[in-house]
Amino acid sequence: MNRRSPTLEDVAREAGVSRATVSRVVNGVRNVDPGIQELVRNAIERTGYTPNRAARALVTRHPTGSVALVVSGAGDAFAGRVFADPFFGRVVNGVVGYLRARAMQPVLLFAESPVAREQVVGYLRQGSADGALVVSVQPDDPLPDLLLAARVPTVLFARPARDTPVSCVDLDHYAGGRLAGEHLLARGCGRMATICTSPEVRAGRARLAGFRDALARAGHGSVPAAEGSFSLDSGVTAMAALLRDHPEVDGVFAANDLMAQGACHVLREAGRRIPEDVAVVGFDDSSVAVTCRPPLTTVRQPVEDMAAAMAGMLEEQVRGVRTAPRTLVFAPQLVVRESA
Repeated sequence: MNRRSPTLEDVAREAGVSRATVSRVVNGVRNVDPGIQELVRNAIERTGYTPNRAARALVTRHPTGSVALVVSGAGDAFAGRVFADPFFGRVVNGVVGYLRARAMQPVLLFAESPVAREQVVGYLRQGSADGALVVSVQPDDPLPDLLLAARVPTVLFARPARDTPVSCVDLDHYAGGRLAGEHLLARGCGRMATICTSPEVRAGRARLAGFRDALARAGHGSVPAAEGSFSLDSGVTAMAALLRDHPEVDGVFAANDLMAQGACHVLREAGRRIPEDVAVVGFDDSSVAVTCRPPLTTVRQPVEDMAAAMAGMLEEQVRGVRTAPRTLVFAPQLVVRESA
């Protein structure tokens, strides 16, 4: 990871010519002596230099017209799970909708392992796409830093865990958790619990904090919690544990809709009526919220709008309109249905 990529200066030093001469050869300028061209090409081969087509596109004003949508996460099975997750489908819809209106094309890339990550960075460093829209599920993902080091225009969905100077879109997750807590309190729930995520997940941590603070202000100092992993199965496991340890629970906030759906399965099997016996609130307002039985009350995350804004921010970077890193934060909204 610390190996430095060969530069134009390295090639010039190897060939014994100026950097400007190397640049002219790389960019196909015709008025270069054939002998010099041969020297430069041999030096390129010896150093392993790869021309940065992205930088060349900015100089020549000829962008590729394609944008990489990079899904970054751990595990070889991750790519397969993406297509089954309603959240990622909404991201794709938002990105494609924005790009299509501007005659731009998305290229879907997966960085699910260190090797795949290096391949993605190499692909983008060569200018095969104008920039990267990154959606990561890895709390401490090194990919944003690698893309910045490679000078690839980049925008993230959600703020990075590290203090990386990169543009991103995000949601006020704390406010969303607070909305869920306030709604359960307004329904008269007095023995609430939550299905949360790993503390390493920034968004989940903020949702939990907002929920707990809303309840604390109403005098509920202790809130039972069971940890899930944003999947339906983890919601099933977490809800079963909560019912076993806290059978008196009458309100549940799950950190996403899939886990809320899993909670509903367990509650129905246990003979608990929803919402009469136990009210359930999810998060995201994905397609799962509508197909769940009963339909979920949930905190809406405007994923399609966020994804479109992410694509717009990347286009501004590529065109040089606005290149300084910035964060665009969206507000959540409570959507009331039958589960709470």
